[in-house]
Amino acid sequence: MFNLNISALKQAYKRHDITPKELILQLREQAITQQDYNAWIHLLSEDELHTYLSFLDDKSIDDLPLYGVPFAIKDNIDLAGTPTTAACPDFAYTPNTHAFVVQQLLNAGAIPLGKTNLDQFATGLVGMRSPYGEGKNAFNTDYVSGGSSAGSAVATALGQVSFALGTDTAGSGRVPAALNNLIGHKPTKGLFSNTGLVPACLSLDCITVFALNTQDAALVTSVAAQYDHTDCYARKNKPHNLLRYFETKLPEHFTFGVPETLEFHGNSETQVLFEKTIERLEGLGGKKISIDFSPFIEAAKLLYEGPWVAERWLATENVDRDAMLPVIRTIIDGAEGKTAADAFRAQYKLQAYKKKCDDMVNSVDVMLTPTCPTQFTREELREHPIQYNSILGTYTNFMNLLDYTATNVPVGFTSNNVSWGVTLFSHAFSDIKLLSYSGALHQTLNLPQGATAYPLETSNALSAPLADERVNVVVCGAHLSGFPLNWQLTERGATLVKKTKSADKYQLYALPDGKRPAMLRDDTKGVAIEVEVWSMPTEHFGSFVACIPAPLGIGKVELADGSWHCGFMSEGNVVEDAINISAFGGWQAYLASLN
Repeated sequence: MFNLNISALKQAYKRHDITPKELILQLREQAITQQDYNAWIHLLSEDELHTYLSFLDDKSIDDLPLYGVPFAIKDNIDLAGTPTTAACPDFAYTPNTHAFVVQQLLNAGAIPLGKTNLDQFATGLVGMRSPYGEGKNAFNTDYVSGGSSAGSAVATALGQVSFALGTDTAGSGRVPAALNNLIGHKPTKGLFSNTGLVPACLSLDCITVFALNTQDAALVTSVAAQYDHTDCYARKNKPHNLLRYFETKLPEHFTFGVPETLEFHGNSETQVLFEKTIERLEGLGGKKISIDFSPFIEAAKLLYEGPWVAERWLATENVDRDAMLPVIRTIIDGAEGKTAADAFRAQYKLQAYKKKCDDMVNSVDVMLTPTCPTQFTREELREHPIQYNSILGTYTNFMNLLDYTATNVPVGFTSNNVSWGVTLFSHAFSDIKLLSYSGALHQTLNLPQGATAYPLETSNALSAPLADERVNVVVCGAHLSGFPLNWQLTERGATLVKKTKSADKYQLYALPDGKRPAMLRDDTKGVAIEVEVWSMPTEHFGSFVACIPAPLGIGKVELADGSWHCGFMSEGNVVEDAINISAFGGWQAYLASLN
């Protein structure tokens, strides 16, 4: 067994410990030896693998971020020339082109090992709903692997690939990760193109990443997250959500939201693991904030109890119902009788829930929940196939409906030797932020990589600090609370952080128009100036700065506490026609003196 985390693998290539061809063929043999786990539907032959390996012949390892990195593809995602089955043999077709995301990974040098097993038509969280065999947990084969992306998770955990693509409509990219000791990242909806994906619910589906650590998940996400103009649901990434901002060193202080009431389905061991996770986050500088989770749970119910099941019916409308497994047919046929009025009624409910949920997500830096309440044996799932599947989705079903981003982090094992995980989530385009927080948490745990003997390695975080979605702005004049230009802050969603003073290193001048002051730094004759600090969404900062007329501008202002923030400064030649009002200590006091 080889250490397949991407950093270690590339170093092994550079040392000539092994070649990509040697490794890939060894991994193929390993997958055959471990075929009882039912991870694969189609392993590529040596001849098929040659096509991808030959791409590396004239390439440099330093030029390709995923040079020779083996990966798996859930078999509802297209790989050109290889059948796509969605775990339904009668549905199978052979695509001529790769899925858009797959193509990005291939361009980066990654090598596909094959197509993995799944709950049929990606309908399920258990990994047992496939004619290609039940997925078996990588640690205890009596237990479910989680689904629908069962094979992708199991293949990664067993050390057959470095990472794998799954999908996630209701939790399929997170539940299998939790139960197989993996990072499972569900990106922002639309960040990964769905071109070449067999849809489950087209408006909700996300292609996801299973990885051994958050560094690898962040790297793969950055490679895959290219904008596809042919995908009508595609969304362009945001500057703050790029790989350069991945960082496992967290802010000194942060807040995380935790549901006021939690359901573990009677499993005291998973409850203890969750409580220890809270302690770990607090040890990293976090402050727990209790959250009323009821609107999230009500939103989750809409996915299968509401009209969204009609999307699953629509995605399979041309599939012979007799070709489906009975449990899949039962779920999809639940769409019968749903009306357009039902769909609109549910949309109204969802929008009301989202407003409440967004307010709570806005109140903290990240949200923390269990990924799933408990673990089930395969025998238990056979006895209660729908009920227990629903329990596994308790904390996952709402995520795409509410347009959130989520990352599973494994946090330990229960006495049955099965792993268990928690989920960190937040708004769309918080992928790198979530992977950074998840990485910091993951680093506190003494866990192996998947089900291998290799320990989790210390993160080599990138140099750029974690990007913030808000920026502090120091104001000293017409933008102060109650003054004529304060609306330029409030209309951009800025909120008052505090009233304070600058360091005693500034001079304040009244400009000739009598409407605005100008603040200049003076290290020798400066005084402390009364100021306010406002927190503004970064997305609106540019338009705010564009409104500022000369001679004023934005620079860095030092406060009395020694911190530096963006704030109003002025060109040096302003003093020629301006009045020095520094003795008043602030703009408000100066104006008061004129009355």
